[in-house]
Amino acid sequence: MGDKIFAPLTGRVVPLEEVPDPTFSGKMMGDGIAVDPTIGEVRAPFHATVILAFPTKHAIGLKTDSGLEILIHVGLETVNLNGEGFEVHVSQGDEVKQGDKLISFDLDFIAEKAASTITPIIITNGDMVSKLEKTSEAEVTAGESLLLTATLNQGESDQNSNSASEEKSTSDQPYSKEAKAIVQAVGGEDNIRAATHCVTRLRFALADDDKVDKEALEKMDIVKGVFSANGQYQVVIGQGTVDKVYQSMVNETDISEATKEDVKAASGQKQNALQRGIKVLADIFIPILPAIITAGLLMGINNILANPGIFGKDSLPVIEMYPQWAGLADMIHIIANTAFTFLPALIGWSAVKRFGGNPLFGVVIGLVMVHPDLLNAWAYGEALEKGEVPTWNLFGLEINKIGYQGQVLPVLFASWILAKLELALRKRVPDSLQLLIVAPVAILVTGFLTFLFIGPITFTIGNWITDALVATFNAVPLIGGLIYGAIYAPLVITGMHHTFLAVDLQLIGSTGSTFLWPILALSNIAQGAAAFAMMVVAKEEKLKGLSGTSGVSAWLGITEPAMFGVNLPYRYPFFAAIIGSAIAGAFITLQSVQATSIGIGGLPGILSIIPGGWISFLIGMAIVIVVPFVLTYLIAKRKMNTN
Repeated sequence: MGDKIFAPLTGRVVPLEEVPDPTFSGKMMGDGIAVDPTIGEVRAPFHATVILAFPTKHAIGLKTDSGLEILIHVGLETVNLNGEGFEVHVSQGDEVKQGDKLISFDLDFIAEKAASTITPIIITNGDMVSKLEKTSEAEVTAGESLLLTATLNQGESDQNSNSASEEKSTSDQPYSKEAKAIVQAVGGEDNIRAATHCVTRLRFALADDDKVDKEALEKMDIVKGVFSANGQYQVVIGQGTVDKVYQSMVNETDISEATKEDVKAASGQKQNALQRGIKVLADIFIPILPAIITAGLLMGINNILANPGIFGKDSLPVIEMYPQWAGLADMIHIIANTAFTFLPALIGWSAVKRFGGNPLFGVVIGLVMVHPDLLNAWAYGEALEKGEVPTWNLFGLEINKIGYQGQVLPVLFASWILAKLELALRKRVPDSLQLLIVAPVAILVTGFLTFLFIGPITFTIGNWITDALVATFNAVPLIGGLIYGAIYAPLVITGMHHTFLAVDLQLIGSTGSTFLWPILALSNIAQGAAAFAMMVVAKEEKLKGLSGTSGVSAWLGITEPAMFGVNLPYRYPFFAAIIGSAIAGAFITLQSVQATSIGIGGLPGILSIIPGGWISFLIGMAIVIVVPFVLTYLIAKRKMNTN
């Protein structure tokens, strides 16, 4: 009978392969499962000993009497919070019973400040486990729902504990050799600007990532995985060991101990202006993606009900054939269109928060820019032709009285000015007067500047960008589609794909549709198809399982598990997917396939496509399924047979 691991948190179950962190999705630390919590409490999943209570309070390690070790890591990148928002109720060495409270945390604070609230539960000594069964439930309750059942190898527990104690007794300075080898592999001491560690990995700010000997690192038994993210080179070691390796590294070399802030600052210095700008855009747009994607899906449903040609070239819309559906379609349209109509408010909230100001002020300035008394941005062109653009007369100065619906650049610049102005006022205005002065002055000044300068200038720039893209894709659609289809997946690796989210939104705001997003959806499917080919060919069960689950994830719009877990490590599946998406991108661009909104990529992406382009998009889907699958299958078959 296996060891039963009950849910340590209440919330939604997330497959490990879908966790947006390669350390966990790639199972570098071990196998397990994740929970996206709805309550800010971690409870003991079984009777255990606390073997690790990390100083930053974001993770805890437990060990059963049989020797099974698990790591509960609350949220992603929560180590950077330095314990803020967390309270730990146990200490290292404590005995705990199933259901005992281990950690309390402020769920809203974590959601706002960290990369994600998703909490991986990992078996870190998986070599002890012969079989791991995972729950099929979508929701779990802490201390009550069975999450995992681990069947242990017979006699493995005693052997592991004996070897561990033997290792401790034979070395006064454990992991000295390994620490020196890691330092050498990351380019030597001269290449390390700063180094620290979290509960699972060493984190380096390096002068030059190209000096890293990745192959040497991956060959080390102690290293579970390596990757670069946010300007940091991360070497995954594992709980209970990483701190010893780090201490040996500090003791045996001239590398000084550093804090998370030191490494983060050093990493930021290494990033160039473009990288920093891309990170800012990512920080702004990622938090509002759920609202935009939801709106896109609902717009897709409305498209099916309200657009002609759904059931044949000359077929009437559903709402004309069945008028009783018209009310429902109109209601769905109102609900779906809200996020796009008030897009500046969403961007304003996220941007002002990113720039350090009060996000509610960002909502206000965003709503100001789409006030119903302003001329709607979508009606500006027609009003300009007729000479009917309304204006304000400010002491003889004529200012256009127009809104900025669907626009991205105006609200981004206005949010930056608002946040900086607010912060400057807060430093200078006494606390007793801040409520009366800071918000009114900051919003009023930003509002004036927006209508006087920011709006007109950025609105023009946005239209230039839109016109240039449209002209390019109209003039050479084959080349445009081919290039964007080829580069989108590499853009995901660098993070630059977030830049094109802003471009998509600008296109939709200016023209009512986008020709870029359909290519993105096909790129997702291509990565999934390559992963599925690896699943078919793979002989190892671990690779087969990871390929299958990450392929499903990619076909539903989340490509990171497939890309980072399967395709990039083997390289040829990644390039096969790029070839497929480039061919399909060229084809659908030639056929003028466009989307009215941004939804979930992958297979559900067809819901956002204008119905007239459905057939062409389906052909594109066939291309990105067949080409990457066949290419990957043939190459993998040859390579694996050769090996």
